[in-house]
Formats: sequence, C-alpha cells, structure tokens
Amino acid sequence: MANYPELKGKVALVTGAGRRQGLGESIARRLAHEGCTVIISDIGHANGAEMPTHAVGTQSEMDAVAAEINAAAMNRGQGGACHAMTLDVLEETQVKAVIAAMVTRHGGLDILINNAGVGYLMKPIAELSMSEWDAVLGVNLRGAFMCTKYAAEAMVQQGRGGRIVNIASQAAKSGFPFAAAYCASKHGLIGLTRVTAIEYGKHQITANAVCPNHVTTGLGAWQNEYFSNALGMSMDQYMTAMKGRIPLGRAGVPEDTAAASAWLCSDDAKYVTGEAMNVSGGEEVH
Repeated sequence: MANYPELKGKVALVTGAGRRQGLGESIARRLAHEGCTVIISDIGHANGAEMPTHAVGTQSEMDAVAAEINAAAMNRGQGGACHAMTLDVLEETQVKAVIAAMVTRHGGLDILINNAGVGYLMKPIAELSMSEWDAVLGVNLRGAFMCTKYAAEAMVQQGRGGRIVNIASQAAKSGFPFAAAYCASKHGLIGLTRVTAIEYGKHQITANAVCPNHVTTGLGAWQNEYFSNALGMSMDQYMTAMKGRIPLGRAGVPEDTAAASAWLCSDDAKYVTGEAMNVSGGEEVH
C-alpha cells in the first residue's frame, strides 16, 4: 500500500460513509491509515420511502465503522483517528454545522470526499416517480454541491489549499438502462467537479472525480440482483458477462476507489485538477 506522509494530520470529511463494506468506509479507512483525522458522516436514520433503513447508514452502524477504524489505527500504533457525525446532505444547516464543528474541534478541513449517494432507485423512465428522481438528484448532486460550497469556503479561509474528491461513477460517462436519474446525477457531478476546479484553483484547492465501474459493496450486491433479474439473466450469467467486458477480468473492489482517492489527496496529485478519473479495470476507456 502506498504511503503519503504529507497526509498525516490532515482533516478529512467523508460523506455517506456509515455503512460497512461501502466505498465511503473504505476511503475513510485508507485516509485514516495515511494518518488523517477522518470524520465519517451519514444520515443516521430512515427518511421516507426513498431512504429506507436498509439503504442508509444508521447511527449505530456508523459508530461501529468509526470504532473499527480507530481500533485498526491503535493496532498500528500510528496516527489517524475517526469520528462519526450525523449529516443529511440535503439539509444546508446541517452541512454548515458539521463543517463548522470540524473547524472548531479539529483545526480545519483539508479534504472533502463527496461520497454520499443514492444508487438503489433503479427503474425504467416510464416507472420512475418524481419523488424518486428528486431523491437521487438531491443526494447525488445537490448534496455534493452544498458540501463543496461550504467545505471550499472553509479551505479558502484557512489559506492552505485543499482537496475535493467527488465519487462519481462509470455512469458519469455512459448511459445504462433503468438508471436515468443516477446517470443524470453523476454526469452532473462531473460538471460540478470541473467548475469547482476552475473557480478554486487560485486558492490551491483541487477538485477531481473518481469514476469506478461496478463495485460489489452492499449496494452493489443489490444492484447485481436487480439488473440480473431485469435483464432475464441468472446471477452467474450476469457476473460472467460483466467480467467479460472488463479487460482486467474482475469487478472493482472498494479498495480500488479508496486508493485513487488517497492519491488525489496526496502531493503526487497536486497538479491534477478538474479530472474525471476512471477506475474501471479498463472497462470505461473514453
């Protein structure tokens, strides 16, 4: 595993990181391994039909994730700590409050990972309700915008630059059936990334996106089942077809996205901004 000593002591916020085996957890674990103080956030509770308990990071699960990351840091005998904070990225007052609390308690905010997302409302366009469309666009794009706005404000006031990494998707560059809202939100996230890079470059704040292909997290397992059924395939057939499209011959794992995110936060990537970086095993080639 690469080591970026310059990340030691940095303060990072990773949204949507309250579920075990998710991308957010893996990114938080990697940043803590690099010595960052990491705040993981999630909504903490169910919120209507579009955000059921099985699809969100509950407070208890989020606390458990933080405790596991801290235990790993203690076992290594080196820096890195993790704290859990409830955050609904759709609520502007909560976004402002969490970032203000980070600045007060931890001395600033150096890294923002916009990972919170809704990837489980998959339906044909004809069946997708407006409330479902709004939920996906709200969390995936509006939430990322608000977190970017207030994180960048804090970074500018600190005067020491910063890193913003948006967790997009292969769906930010290609279309997929039954994923109109998801694809639209992730395409929009790339646009937000590019404008953020342009506007904040003068403050030495970089903004980039990571675009993974399918990753079998807890959400990914649900997607496997949904799409295999929707396409009339067995799970084995679906997974075999997926691997056949990927030059490296396997689906992604959370650590792939975590590694790319850590690199973008490091000094090795200090001259990289406005990019949408494929982490797809060669499946997404444009």
